[in-house]
Amino acid sequence: MTCSCKLRALEPEDLELVYHIENDAKLWPWSATNVPISRYTVRQYLEAQKGNIYEDGELRLAIEYEGKAVGIVDLTNFSPQHLRAEVGLVVLSEYHHKGIGCETLRLLHDYASQHLRMRSLYAFIAKDNLPAQALLRSLGYIERAHLNRWIRGEGEAVLYQILLDR
Repeated sequence: MTCSCKLRALEPEDLELVYHIENDAKLWPWSATNVPISRYTVRQYLEAQKGNIYEDGELRLAIEYEGKAVGIVDLTNFSPQHLRAEVGLVVLSEYHHKGIGCETLRLLHDYASQHLRMRSLYAFIAKDNLPAQALLRSLGYIERAHLNRWIRGEGEAVLYQILLDR
């Protein structure tokens, strides 16, 4: 399946997308929040981001498909010393099964390797999220560990890692 998506910096116009994703309670176990967030707070966040992983400690990019922002991909828990980061990916449900997740991660891998000189990316996936695990394996991620009681309410997580070519 071919998909033509691109990654770009978050813009003020992405406020509603970020607001929607941040307030999706189903995602909270996998994020750093457990409370609703206001549009005002999202606006402040968007204004404060420099888009520099070395300054912000993270990089959030909008996923654009057919000219519309349809999700977000993150590099978080960035370690400049070890050149690694955690990957987070959310694609709006109405855009699932279009190849967007796969192409997004390919683009992210290229960017992280070529421009950020990163050596490794990793992701924590719920044990029962078989589609996400299959996606990561198809891209070359290797299952590294099962972590019991890792996510409250979700239970076991599976840690996947990919080594990036430079």
